[in-house]
Amino acid sequence: MEYKILGEPLPVVECQLAPGERMITEKGSMCWMSPNMQMETNAGGSLGKAFGRMFSGESMFQNVYTAQGGPGMISFAASFPGSIRAIQLAPGREVVVQKSGFLASEDSVQLSIFFQKKAGAGFFGGEGFIMQKLSGTGIAFVEIDGHAVEYDLAPGQQMIVDTGYLAMCDATCSIDIQSVKGVKNVLFGGEGLFNTVVTGPGHIVLQTMPISAFAGALGPFVATGS
Repeated sequence: MEYKILGEPLPVVECQLAPGERMITEKGSMCWMSPNMQMETNAGGSLGKAFGRMFSGESMFQNVYTAQGGPGMISFAASFPGSIRAIQLAPGREVVVQKSGFLASEDSVQLSIFFQKKAGAGFFGGEGFIMQKLSGTGIAFVEIDGHAVEYDLAPGQQMIVDTGYLAMCDATCSIDIQSVKGVKNVLFGGEGLFNTVVTGPGHIVLQTMPISAFAGALGPFVATGS
């Protein structure tokens, strides 16, 4: 499979497939394709895996696209202005992504639910108790809301992230939450009650405009009709 990412900040990834190659997606992200691409919808494994994907923000079902009778082309568009990142997965290189962050992948990539090691990180960390884990071998495409900013954390090195701004990290990182200190800071600081703390080692990707923050910024104008 060969690919190219086009059109940021309204990106699309265009994939060129060899005969018989397959791609999977979980939320109807296909935007155009060659006539010889065949689609099949299935549960992507066991019923338990299907429900796990639903809880992590994705559909219970997967769409599988196969190039039939020759090379094929298929493209997948992001659902929000931002960027698309291609992640090369291999044994020992697994990543955890925000719910609804998965766009598409080769069919050799495995999707599963990722439980936070500490319950507080799930309930207050901004991305829900369950996130998505991508593993296996192959290329996966992940959506980033807004611009992507990347860091490599050394063992024990930490980054404090406001709610929703963590888009993706290596599975070697740990995720926890910490409360904002000081009554005045909580009441008048406008930053919420909790921050997400990511601890290395591992690579992290932060996003500059989470959908939740965008919706919050529009809220006052929608409410007043201005």
